Amino acid sequence: MKALSVRQPFAELILQGRKRIELRSWNTKFRGEFCIHAAKAVYKGMEACTGVDCSNVPRGAIVGKATIVAVKEYDSISEYNQDRNKHCSTNYFKGKKIYGFVLESVKRVKPVPCKGRLNFFEVEVK
Repeated sequence: MKALSVRQPFAELILQGRKRIELRSWNTKFRGEFCIHAAKAVYKGMEACTGVDCSNVPRGAIVGKATIVAVKEYDSISEYNQDRNKHCSTNYFKGKKIYGFVLESVKRVKPVPCKGRLNFFEVEVK
């Protein structure tokens, strides 16, 4: 099954249902279920604005599953800002097109240690 690494606190926000769009600088044609991998790295300074304590969430593990149902393209800061409550990011748009993977059917799973990688990568799911 495919997996995608997401840094904390954003992986936790996806699992809580607060982040329904995952932003990337690259597009994908993939649609369907994938595993959410919580990367070992943490976005510094995001704990205060998200309310997630990153010292208390899993890292370096598969933590959930979700389904990509669509991809939104953001060409302007105004488009980006319209969905701010769905992607929970404040400073990702840098004037270049970015892509928002629209997520549904999010499920938390018992953390399974796993090394992350860039882009989508394959994992064995039992």
